[in-house]
Amino acid sequence: MAAIQPMTQEQVLDAYESLRERSNRMLEWARLEDWDSLVNEESRYVIEVERLSKLDPGLSLDVTQQERKAELLEQILEQDMEIRQRLVERRDALSELIGVSQRKRDLNRAYRPLGKVSHLPKGRT
Repeated sequence: MAAIQPMTQEQVLDAYESLRERSNRMLEWARLEDWDSLVNEESRYVIEVERLSKLDPGLSLDVTQQERKAELLEQILEQDMEIRQRLVERRDALSELIGVSQRKRDLNRAYRPLGKVSHLPKGRT
């Protein structure tokens, strides 16, 4: 496994910019309700976050660079909040669909014709 090369300040800011752009794409997929694309994008996002978390510590940024990093992180967090809200809405919609499906199944079981019941002895239908 190759050693991780230290990043320059500009490379760190570029990496945060890349994260913001990926977060923006994730938000767009969530808004379009394209859940498969969102999950695929999120997988790549997590890999980038993990990589950046290993490279960023200990790197000193000047005040301007710190402000830029803070702006990027704030934008990422705002996008993340909307993505999470849309995922909660999707979860709730799926839960409702599951509940409706279960109620239909239960009603079908309760009201199916007696002729289909196989546990009664012959002659007692």
